[in-house]
Amino acid sequence: MDNVISVILGGGRGTRLYPLTKERSKPAVPLAGKYRLIDIPISNCLNSDLNKIYVLTQFNSASLHRHITRAYKFDNFSRGFIEILAATQTVESMNWYQGTADAVRQNLRFFNQPNIDFVLILSGDQLYRMNYEQLIKEHIRTGAEVTISVIPAERKDAPHLGILKIDEQSRIIDFFEKPKDGKVIDSFSLDASSFDRHGVSARGRTLLASMGIYIFNLEVLREVLKETNKTDFGKEIIPEIIKKRRVFAYFFDGYWEDIGTIKSFYEANLKMTSLTPSFDLFNEKAPIYTNPLFLPGSIINDSKITQSIIADGCIINKAEIHNSVIGIRSVIGKNVVIQDSIVMGADYYESEPNIRANRFKKIPDVGIGDNSRIRGAIIDKNVHIGENVTIENVKKLEQLDAENYMIRDYIVIIPKDSVIPSHTVI
Repeated sequence: MDNVISVILGGGRGTRLYPLTKERSKPAVPLAGKYRLIDIPISNCLNSDLNKIYVLTQFNSASLHRHITRAYKFDNFSRGFIEILAATQTVESMNWYQGTADAVRQNLRFFNQPNIDFVLILSGDQLYRMNYEQLIKEHIRTGAEVTISVIPAERKDAPHLGILKIDEQSRIIDFFEKPKDGKVIDSFSLDASSFDRHGVSARGRTLLASMGIYIFNLEVLREVLKETNKTDFGKEIIPEIIKKRRVFAYFFDGYWEDIGTIKSFYEANLKMTSLTPSFDLFNEKAPIYTNPLFLPGSIINDSKITQSIIADGCIINKAEIHNSVIGIRSVIGKNVVIQDSIVMGADYYESEPNIRANRFKKIPDVGIGDNSRIRGAIIDKNVHIGENVTIENVKKLEQLDAENYMIRDYIVIIPKDSVIPSHTVI
């Protein structure tokens, strides 16, 4: 695997994940109590013996840079690295990244290294576990110039995905990005035998969707990006090159979720609280790595907790928590009820002088005050929630923008560093 460079795309503005992306990039959004989204592709790379990794960043990237710098270090003998390539003005280009392909194009010079034959292009905001070594071996076996990792999909999901057709050798012969027309979707339907040939059960799924994971021969990538000024792989580059390049599909049938919206982020986190989660954080053969914070174990006193994740360093006192994710350094007061919610925790423990100063200003402590009720919500980091606060979308509003909270996809979101005074009802 020494002849492969991995490129992780840091994503655009992340508008569909706003306000979680108000002060951070999509890959830096906290996940499962203690991780960040960027930890998923980086961990997949490291577990696949890929240790030459570039992360391309642009928007709100400070916290992402800090996390990567602190979390991932290689010794002097591994020849591995994780380097951040932030969008910057150069003699060749004065523009920001205009899309996924443009981001790679602007950094091609970094990939021209001795003994590098392949470039693996990954997204920084997807949740899945994959051994990329198998993908690369299949790419070499088929003699492909480009290989796209694909996953079986249901018809109802087609408008949100790039769908494709393959021939009997798994060569891609047609591609359509996010089709809305039913006739177009039907034209891409495959019979069960197409899945059976790859040891995949159709299970009612009739389509193949791109996962946004590409392996290119380096020379081919260089030629493709120089032949055109198109800016996006999925929408423009891939549909164009399948006509003249050997582009093959690699079948993947595990859990995969594109964390592109508040709803998908919320559901993916809560699914991990089940006894048999689709995405298993306890896999010792392929662990998820992150920044070691050296926090103490959580203190839980006289509380009832069911089907939930409790991260490190929490202080929970006489609370009731169900089907929820409680992030690092969460402080939860007495008689608090939390249900179907994500509490991201805090970046710090408040000092005594700071607590006294906040109380003088009538600002609640960081955490959740006594007797509060939270249901169906996402509480971002460092939020101050007072006593006797109720947070629940009782009116079933799909979307709302208020002064210190928002509703997206029926989910109440309290942005980072917000202050919710005591006795507030949301």
